[in-house]
Amino acid sequence: MLRFGLFGTGHWAAETHAAAIGAHPRAELAGVWGRNPDKAAELARRHGVPAFTEVDALVDACDAVAVALPPDVQADIAVRAATAGRHLLLDKPLALTLPDADRVVAAAGQSGVASVVFFTQRFHPNITGFLASTAAAGGWQHARATMFASIFQPGNPYSGSQWRRDRGALWDIGPHALSIILPVLGRVTRVAAADGPSGLVHLLLTHDGGPTSTVSLTLDAPTEAVTRDFVFFGENGVQAVPPGDGNALTALSTAIDQLVEEIDAGTRDHRCDVRFGREVVAVLAAAETARVEGRTVALPA
Repeated sequence: MLRFGLFGTGHWAAETHAAAIGAHPRAELAGVWGRNPDKAAELARRHGVPAFTEVDALVDACDAVAVALPPDVQADIAVRAATAGRHLLLDKPLALTLPDADRVVAAAGQSGVASVVFFTQRFHPNITGFLASTAAAGGWQHARATMFASIFQPGNPYSGSQWRRDRGALWDIGPHALSIILPVLGRVTRVAAADGPSGLVHLLLTHDGGPTSTVSLTLDAPTEAVTRDFVFFGENGVQAVPPGDGNALTALSTAIDQLVEEIDAGTRDHRCDVRFGREVVAVLAAAETARVEGRTVALPA
């Protein structure tokens, strides 16, 4: 049984992480830590586990950490947990800066812990199968991703998320888009970006070997315009990515399955590990620079 320390007390932590860990046959919740001790105590009571007031105390009490906190807070906890030999179930994006992402990758590599970064779409079986077959087919010249979300409507559980308000769609849902595009088109070599109304950001990406992709994102779309659309274009025609055939809970349960398999097998090559999380952060950071400076940014090889 893999004992998870849960870091975070918000909607995502309570309704997805805690619920999935609690229902998983090979996982159990060892305790909860949160920046708000009262919320941590409340969530811990719901699950019959201790609330912790110190990060390192919960790290000591578990085998793996599950983190549902703002990315800058997550990065520090992930480094501390990995250094202590705890396996990592992290959220996207891995961090808000490339140096922080590098610290997580280095700590995980030095300690040899298993890691999974929870890019939700990548843990739906039908999407996993689609990406594998599409990548194997090859010959793709372009991809288009459109993610128009609306989190600022009354009652949305993420409307008060300060880091989402500060960083916007690029950092919140941009990782989801990249997690779909990169497995098919490969590493990003250049990024251009432009802003639009209502928090829109548009990316033009060049991938290794020449393929391109465009990504359009917002967290503040009109309700009637909310949409999710991923399409690949190439020698084999046009292929649209299907909607996921599960929900966040089933996807996170799959992520836990795969983390347990990595630990049992002693392998450290998960397709969504911290190294892939770092690759995504590198693209996001380059896009941020491209937006601010109005230029195309090259990524190092």
